[in-house]
Amino acid sequence: MKEVPDRARLNAFLQDYQLESVFNKPLLPYLSLYHFEQGEWICSQGEPSEYLYVLVKGKIKVYTTSAEGKTLIISFKTPLEVIGDIEYIQDIPIINTVEAVSPVQMIGVPYRYLQKHAADYAPLLNFLLKVITRKFYTKSNFLSLNILHPVEVRLASYLLSVSYDESDAEFQGQLSTSRLNDVANWIGTSYRHLNRVIQKLSAEGLVERSKGFIVIKDKERLSTLAGKNIYE
Repeated sequence: MKEVPDRARLNAFLQDYQLESVFNKPLLPYLSLYHFEQGEWICSQGEPSEYLYVLVKGKIKVYTTSAEGKTLIISFKTPLEVIGDIEYIQDIPIINTVEAVSPVQMIGVPYRYLQKHAADYAPLLNFLLKVITRKFYTKSNFLSLNILHPVEVRLASYLLSVSYDESDAEFQGQLSTSRLNDVANWIGTSYRHLNRVIQKLSAEGLVERSKGFIVIKDKERLSTLAGKNIYE
């Protein structure tokens, strides 16, 4: 994480996403703009929560880990999204791990300043209410879809999510084959079955194994297979 000392850019994000009315005037001096590199954790499940973050550029991956060590993808998020909202309201540790899929920029503010300057500020509370209720709806919908869809659809959705960021045309990610065990856990399948599906998609010309990575060869056909991407 790196703080970006560019007040004009921060103010531009506030204006672009109509956040000027969400954060009241006493709180504005305590807002900061942060940059996260691709693959960097924004927060980790179980750690103390201290910041409210608003995603204003890039794509993030949200996943959870069970007591047995199993991980499961919950969703990929693009702007406008909020991290640390439930933790702030409930005063609890981080619920899910959040990782930058592409280079990410976030507006952040420490909880202590939220509590001091905006604990009863209705526009902010209303904003957080809308964000939190949308998250619960999305998570409920995702859990049912993830169970019902075949592994081919789950993998296609995952590959599209980690390989492209619609807000950044220059970004094109790749999936390292060294992480296939993690991917199998994330999309809820076995490592062996995941490899069979990759071989099938490769034989059909949709993807290719190349120099330790899974590379998308036919985005249009892979998107057709995914249908409505279940992770976004």
